[in-house]
Amino acid sequence: MTEENQTVISQFLLLGLPISPEHQHLFYALFLAMYLTTVLGNLIIIILILLDSHLHTPMYLFLSNLSFSDLCFSSVTMPKLLQNMQSQDPSIPYAGCLTQIYFFLYFGDLGNFLLVAMAYDRYVAICFPLHYTSIMSPKLCVGLVVLSWVLTTFHAMLHTLLMARLSFCEDNVIPHYFCDMSALLKLACSDTHVNEVVIFIVVSIFLVLPFALIIMSYVRIVSSILRVPSSQGIYKAFSTCGSHLSVVSLFYGTVIGLYLCPSANNSTVKDTVMSLMYTVVTPMLNPFIYSLRNRDIKGALERIFCRKKNQLSL
Repeated sequence: MTEENQTVISQFLLLGLPISPEHQHLFYALFLAMYLTTVLGNLIIIILILLDSHLHTPMYLFLSNLSFSDLCFSSVTMPKLLQNMQSQDPSIPYAGCLTQIYFFLYFGDLGNFLLVAMAYDRYVAICFPLHYTSIMSPKLCVGLVVLSWVLTTFHAMLHTLLMARLSFCEDNVIPHYFCDMSALLKLACSDTHVNEVVIFIVVSIFLVLPFALIIMSYVRIVSSILRVPSSQGIYKAFSTCGSHLSVVSLFYGTVIGLYLCPSANNSTVKDTVMSLMYTVVTPMLNPFIYSLRNRDIKGALERIFCRKKNQLSL
């Protein structure tokens, strides 16, 4: 490709969702309600954990960070999607597109690493209950959280810088509702081989390895339960791990379905729907999964409401 045939792309056009115009307002209201539910639900979890001393434990340290990650992850794409559904100008600046890629990868990976930390916490709680406090020390827990934030910073920055080195020609239409990295690579008119190799290597490390560690944790948990089978032990294990396992299934199920099981027919529609699952639906459902099945969260809500009620009655 000669330099004369290349143009400097200052913006991209996001095609958005494949929704007919007559249904646009209905879906706008639906997505707005889902986004507000995501923000409110995750904020409630974070505030409850901050205010209630009973929740100042390793599990809830990880959960508060996961709720913050989910809130930010959804906020990377949803406000722009909602704006474009109401606007006649679906453009996004080149710099804004790279910024969206960075934070999309950042908060997506952060949630991924936090799920691994939570799996390890559940593994220690069930397999080594007598040593739980000494193993899951405050130093280790903070270290795991800080490590998660640092690793995701390098990963997101690596891919963003690799995207910034690519050249884009006249085609600037992205068939998605956000700046998806794979969609951008298809638009590039320069060599993307380095990007593709790095994506393959990094996905193996940052997605497959964490997923394998979570599976290993649950295999050890199940084997530990089966060694001493009792209805009380099984109930305790499921009540302890059920919420986390549900979130893991939602997150990895949609990601694996999107990236590891590609379909030849209607791939754009399928990719868009699967992307909505893990960028919109999963962050919205996580607070409900943890609060509805969690006696600690319910107890914290009751204590805070009782405290406020007593203050008002004085």
